[in-house]
Amino acid sequence: MLKNKAEKKIHTRKTLQNIIRRLKEQKKKIVFTNGCFDILHLGHVLLFRKAKSLGDVLVIGVNSDDSVRRLKGPKRPVVDEKSRLKMLSELKSIDFLVLFDEDTPYELIKELRPNVLVKGGDYRLNEIVGRNLAEKVVRFPVVEGYSTSALIKRILKCHGK
Repeated sequence: MLKNKAEKKIHTRKTLQNIIRRLKEQKKKIVFTNGCFDILHLGHVLLFRKAKSLGDVLVIGVNSDDSVRRLKGPKRPVVDEKSRLKMLSELKSIDFLVLFDEDTPYELIKELRPNVLVKGGDYRLNEIVGRNLAEKVVRFPVVEGYSTSALIKRILKCHGK
């Protein structure tokens, strides 16, 4: 199956390292954030848009299915990694996507060395993995009423579970 234009944003770690190195040589400012993005919601989309405004290139690290299971439990993810990557690739604010299998993105951040590291406001500064590897760390406030866990609870409630 041929990749569409959006799906060409999805890269292996090694390929992305080379791309980022070339972009940095061109003095491009690299912004990075990460997450499971199990059920994509407005809070995620707004975070991506704000993150993109902080630099030239927005890179998203996405937890693999195995990583999500270890972090969130055996019933997660709700949406598989390939589908999550494809959905995220359709968002114009995102330039590159990469899957990672570790529980944290530390090694990925170490490999990519972004200029700016972005996380949601639900993380305290001292909890942000890789904060020592970027020039700048930015936390954006959580968009009230939007969380994947809350959405899952609402769905289950609608179905009487």
